[in-house]
Amino acid sequence: MPVMHFLIRWPDGVEANCYSPSTVVGEYFAAGESYTVGDFVARSREALNIGSERVREKYGFACSAALDQLARIEEDAGRFSEAHDARVTVLALD
Repeated sequence: MPVMHFLIRWPDGVEANCYSPSTVVGEYFAAGESYTVGDFVARSREALNIGSERVREKYGFACSAALDQLARIEEDAGRFSEAHDARVTVLALD
């Protein structure tokens, strides 16, 4: 399966290179766009779960790396739970 990485910048300026087992994240994010933290987490959850399920369909098991990535995103997003207007910027998709 083709993997995809997406480079993001959290509202505090910290950058993270995120992993997806599928190019589906390209349907949920655009390079250069920013999303509220809540929207970013929701989009990530949907895209990474779809990617994990695509792995399950092909190989018979879920993609633990996608689920680990989602857990990291959710954990990192918790830093901004009080900042309702905070935004995550997608810097690149590759």
